[in-house]
Amino acid sequence: MSPDPVNNSLPAKGGRIRVFAVVMACVLAAGYALTHRQRADASVALARASADAAAQAVPVSAVRVVLTSGQQNLRLPGAVAAWYESTLYGRVNGYVDRWSSDLGDRVHKGQVLASIATPDLDAELAAARARQQADQAETAVRKAARDFAATTFERWRDSPAGVVAEQEREAKKADFDSAAAQLEAAIAHVNLDRAEVERLEALSAFKQVTSPIDGVVSERRIDIGNLVTAGSTSATMPLYRVVDDSRLRVFVDVPQNLAAQVGPGTEVAVLAGADAAAIAAKVTRSAGAVDVQARTLKVEIDMANPGRRVAPGQYVQVDFKTRDSALPMVPAAAILFRSSGPQVATIAGNGKIHFQPVVIARDEGTQVAVSGGLAAGDLVALNLGSQVAEGDTVQAQLGSATPAAGGAK
Repeated sequence: MSPDPVNNSLPAKGGRIRVFAVVMACVLAAGYALTHRQRADASVALARASADAAAQAVPVSAVRVVLTSGQQNLRLPGAVAAWYESTLYGRVNGYVDRWSSDLGDRVHKGQVLASIATPDLDAELAAARARQQADQAETAVRKAARDFAATTFERWRDSPAGVVAEQEREAKKADFDSAAAQLEAAIAHVNLDRAEVERLEALSAFKQVTSPIDGVVSERRIDIGNLVTAGSTSATMPLYRVVDDSRLRVFVDVPQNLAAQVGPGTEVAVLAGADAAAIAAKVTRSAGAVDVQARTLKVEIDMANPGRRVAPGQYVQVDFKTRDSALPMVPAAAILFRSSGPQVATIAGNGKIHFQPVVIARDEGTQVAVSGGLAAGDLVALNLGSQVAEGDTVQAQLGSATPAAGGAK
């Protein structure tokens, strides 16, 4: 009996499948091993590259710390006021009869600026003088009556006893006393009249509006026929304003953090314009106390006004030349504001970064004066990012330092 061909082919086919499976397993194993080796090599290369990158110093900009010279130039705005300023009001009621001084005119003390017509005051003065004359005449009558009563009383007083009655003598004495009292009353009325006349004459002198100072007319608010009311209330209008601009007062509000550096005797330079030459002066006095609202100290500068270049009411710039202790000065870009306070990143000789806490003593915009651990010549980093930490190594790229305010030493 011959073998079955179908049954003989089954073992051969099964062997080929097993061989194929073994080959595929070997291929997969080899591929896995190769892939694993490549990944391991890549990881090693990446780690080596990261280590090399970490070991390489980060380039940063840096400058050297300089010290201020100790002289600080402080510029603040100031308000100019006249040495003297007089606002002239009417002292009598009337109307403007004429005026002779106009805006901008130079006037002298006692010079007549305008005249006021005062018909009411003139009538009052005339009536007072008439009353004075009448009372003076009355005084003469009373004096004659007193003299007659005196001689009569003397005759009755010196008469022998029994010649005249005692009652008559007492009556004559009473007449004399009454006449004397009436004379005293008449004299008192004359004195009152004289005082009233003198008062009205004094007021009449104010019909001439005169300048109380040497200066310039800065305001004229009258014209011919304008009514003038005596007084300086809110309802009355000033006639003139005269200012003395030969000398000036400049008032400056100094911030409280600089108040200790500014006081009487501090040298200043007053600038009245971009092209105007500075006027040298000194602080004359200060308020002595800081304004609790503005937190500023008001100081006054008295100065000459050569050529009258500066006008009262003008705003000027005032440069204060103050002396201060020398402080480390760094660019504003070197300041790092951290939660613990301002810091500066210093760079040691080996390139290591150290964050040094500082205190900002004076901020001048692009430059900042600090105190606390810095010295002249120290190297500080600029514009340092958050990727640099304490102790990291950096490569300093030294740039030119901006000169400190007031110069460096």
